[in-house]
Amino acid sequence: MIHPLLLFLAIFVIAPLVELYVLIEVGAHIGAFSTIALSVFTAVLGGWLVRLQGFVVLHRVRGAMVCGEVPALEVLEGAMLLLTGLALLLPGFITDTVGFVLLIPPLRRALILWYLGRNGTLRPGPPSQGPSVSGGFIEGDFRRDD
Repeated sequence: MIHPLLLFLAIFVIAPLVELYVLIEVGAHIGAFSTIALSVFTAVLGGWLVRLQGFVVLHRVRGAMVCGEVPALEVLEGAMLLLTGLALLLPGFITDTVGFVLLIPPLRRALILWYLGRNGTLRPGPPSQGPSVSGGFIEGDFRRDD
């Protein structure tokens, strides 16, 4: 397990310094205006893509709730999309790359499932058998409303 202080140091000190270095290097090769324009373009494109995928996830949440299911993975995907949008809005090419990679739905879901399995939150259980059937009959009540 990573110590929280090291995680804080990596996120708020090392990552911005690396981003700044990459921005300076890209700016030296393609020019300052082109670097700024590219950074703004990736932020706008990323925001638009996150919005589209957010609507898709919202539709899946509604569908799961209509079916009487708990949309747990969909809610986690929505939270990850929020973080993805934040990464895409931050200036820098490394955070943009991470953000665009997290816009790939199967990869995003696999990352969530890996994290849940790693932390012991997701435990494999027996598959659902559906309604209990014994002797070819399903027990239940019937009422006809005409």
